[in-house]
Amino acid sequence: MRSRIGEFARLGVIQWGVMLAVLTTALLTIGCGADQSDSGRPAAGNSPEGNPDGLDITLRTDPDPVRTGENALEVVVTDRGKPVTDARVSTEFFMAAMPSMNMPEMRDKTELAHQGEGVYRGKGQIVMGGSWDVTVRVTRGGQEIGTKKMTISAR
Repeated sequence: MRSRIGEFARLGVIQWGVMLAVLTTALLTIGCGADQSDSGRPAAGNSPEGNPDGLDITLRTDPDPVRTGENALEVVVTDRGKPVTDARVSTEFFMAAMPSMNMPEMRDKTELAHQGEGVYRGKGQIVMGGSWDVTVRVTRGGQEIGTKKMTISAR
């Protein structure tokens, strides 16, 4: 009887291991996919041939990678290779709530100032290390003309 129970226990462990491997592979496949804008198209600046609309949005940080505390943010916006100089650019860093750790969701929104030649700069606050979802929004005349979404890891 004892050897049969041990045999069933080993089979259970193997089955759980296989299920865990399949689930991990599926999550990695989903998580490593291309960034998507809200419309389902690749986010601006993420396609090798560029955005079909011509808008390219690039985010740089100092330090890189971002760290807890104040970080310098720089976004460069071009339209078909030409600097966009008449837009409003903002960033939003978001971390989902972690109820098991009794932590609420966290957000940091920053309006960036145009410095010239399509370069926009500002300072953002990262309150803790971990994975942050970042959205860069570009608007002109109250209309959103571009969005770029990405996930970054803060130290």
